[in-house]
Amino acid sequence: MNRTLVIIPTYNERENLADLTARVLRSANGVDLLVVDDNSPDGTGALASALAAAHDRIHVLHRAGKEGLGAAYRAGFAWGLERGYEQLVEMDADGSHQPEQLPLLLDRLRTADVVLGSRWVPGGQVENWPFRRMLLSQGGSLYARIALGLPFRDVTGGYRAFTAEALQVIGFDRVLSQGYGFQIEMLWHAYTAGLSIAEVPITFVERVHGVSKMSSGIVREAIGRVTLWGIQGLPGRIRGTVPLDRTVSVDKTVPLDKQHGHVAHV
Repeated sequence: MNRTLVIIPTYNERENLADLTARVLRSANGVDLLVVDDNSPDGTGALASALAAAHDRIHVLHRAGKEGLGAAYRAGFAWGLERGYEQLVEMDADGSHQPEQLPLLLDRLRTADVVLGSRWVPGGQVENWPFRRMLLSQGGSLYARIALGLPFRDVTGGYRAFTAEALQVIGFDRVLSQGYGFQIEMLWHAYTAGLSIAEVPITFVERVHGVSKMSSGIVREAIGRVTLWGIQGLPGRIRGTVPLDRTVSVDKTVPLDKQHGHVAHV
């Protein structure tokens, strides 16, 4: 069995953490959790330590202060790779990502390098989201897809699974964006590196407790970086040295883990 680590960044998520970690433990046997807490003022870090003391599958990485989603994931990836985990999963702490769907991502990861939990493929759903957030998410995905030539439906989602090898190929430590810009940049590097990437449908549920970390600054960062990457990559895309429009299909005669450069929608 592959060693799997679910990485959950937290900042002021005390109301959500205990229930979320319990659901993860129930949903996937043998999976470990790493809570990466940015010194939450509400005591999330202390709760995470208590949970880790009670469950040998839960671990905690305490950080000095709030540095953003991207920094938390970079630290979590490094922690997991140093300890020999073979599969690493991103999951939000607010309950929007359903732990019960984790086996779906992990099953697909057996035949892909990267698996995207997608809200916008057939079978994907969003529950209790205000129209403004829906528009922002779909608009952000569309803009990034056009600017970077990405053939995926959900390029900003944060429920993802990677093989350890994929993270090393991507070079996660060079991905400097925060917010959902981090997710776009990770996907862009994975795609241009020729990794096999699959999308699977998920149900995204708006948080019940706590406050969203989305801000106008995060949106501006993502738009600015995507625009810059698109301009920088345009000459290569025109020459054909950077992927422009890879085939969104699966060759059934070739093992999926050998189909680098192909994209499979499930």
